[in-house]
Amino acid sequence: MTEQRESPHVVVLGGGLAGVACAHRLGDEGVRVTLVDRNDYHQFQPLLYQVATSQLPAEDIARPHRAIFREHPTVRIHTADVAEIDVENLALTLSDGERITGSHLVIAAGARPEYFGVPGAAEHAFALYSVADAERLRRHLQSTIRSTDPDEGALDVVVVGGGPTGVEIAGALTELMTALVATERLSKPGKITVVDRGDALLGAFSDKSHDYAHERLTRQGADPRLGTGVAAVHADRVEFDDGSTIATQTVIWGGGESAASVVGSATGLTTGRGGRIDVQPDLTVDGHPQVYAIGDVANIPAKDGTILPQLGSVAQQSGTWAADNILREVHGDKAKPFHYKDKGIMAMIGRNAAVAEVGRHRHQMEGPLAFAAWLGVHAMLLSGAHSKTDAFMSWAWDYFDRDHAATVEWSTAPQRIAWGDDSADVPHIIVDRGDSTTSAGSN
Repeated sequence: MTEQRESPHVVVLGGGLAGVACAHRLGDEGVRVTLVDRNDYHQFQPLLYQVATSQLPAEDIARPHRAIFREHPTVRIHTADVAEIDVENLALTLSDGERITGSHLVIAAGARPEYFGVPGAAEHAFALYSVADAERLRRHLQSTIRSTDPDEGALDVVVVGGGPTGVEIAGALTELMTALVATERLSKPGKITVVDRGDALLGAFSDKSHDYAHERLTRQGADPRLGTGVAAVHADRVEFDDGSTIATQTVIWGGGESAASVVGSATGLTTGRGGRIDVQPDLTVDGHPQVYAIGDVANIPAKDGTILPQLGSVAQQSGTWAADNILREVHGDKAKPFHYKDKGIMAMIGRNAAVAEVGRHRHQMEGPLAFAAWLGVHAMLLSGAHSKTDAFMSWAWDYFDRDHAATVEWSTAPQRIAWGDDSADVPHIIVDRGDSTTSAGSN
């Protein structure tokens, strides 16, 4: 019979998928948790591109933490910026000087854009890593479309990065441009160029998926420009490493991510690729058995020794696993190495186009079957933060099946997900914060 130990106080930095999953699991067991995040809401990142292209209001993908944990009285929410992580003393120092100390510290601070030292990228490119990012991009696109002459090429957009983020926003933008022309709001669409150093879109996917994504985006009017790197970003143009340029007022950066900047405030942490925290198989930090790092802020080892990708399913599962390991310790048991259940990889390429690779052998699916896989996985991700996943599924199927043109916010209100929540549960989204770096981030 195992020994029952005193219930801990777990301090969780970050209210994204990983942090919420961890706090939720601990709260289910009555463990005292303090969850710290600079925002008062949890954001659902897979739908950021929908917000950026005026197909969903920002509030629909940002759920207040207090609503998520309403039924968890042992979980306390603290909305604040974090200035320092103290792994030795299991504490966080907030920007106002307050310190929060626990018996365990879980770092789930998320990610920020990685610009790889490209001059002007941080200043002039639009990132797409947060609700505030998506809302900034939406406002910029709306202002540009309303105030410029399409004949001047001012509506042309360059998307940097041919991974899922770049492909999804490019697909949505081509549909938006097509809809604006069809409804005579524009005389001609802006040109959408997708740039990537690799030789294929969706590089982590199979060759069949590469071809499908390339064909679909090209058919929708996008121009994939592969084998090309960005040399510099200016307010009015992009320079490439082959010496060419594209004139544009809109550069969207999906070219990579690194750990949230707050990780740099910590001493005693070993960081690796992307500035992320290297963790042990059980998700603890080497030399600090009461410190866990999970989600996008961590380099989490897989069974074969590789590092797991920065995916929502990895974040959510690692959050639950870290909580379970803390509970095992409380009951006198040993922590277990993290075992990831691979849900596959998937991307939306447009309203009626999706690609998914699922199962051990990465079975490739396209169209409605791929969308069904996308929907199932993302409904599971939502379930930890939202009980009404049926509303999300109903909205998503309607979105996928609709034939009519995309709505544009200033003429028709975007379709909403019928969550039916208390009207008082409204997130406080600060758009003009000035950066997309998180001190308690998304995953």
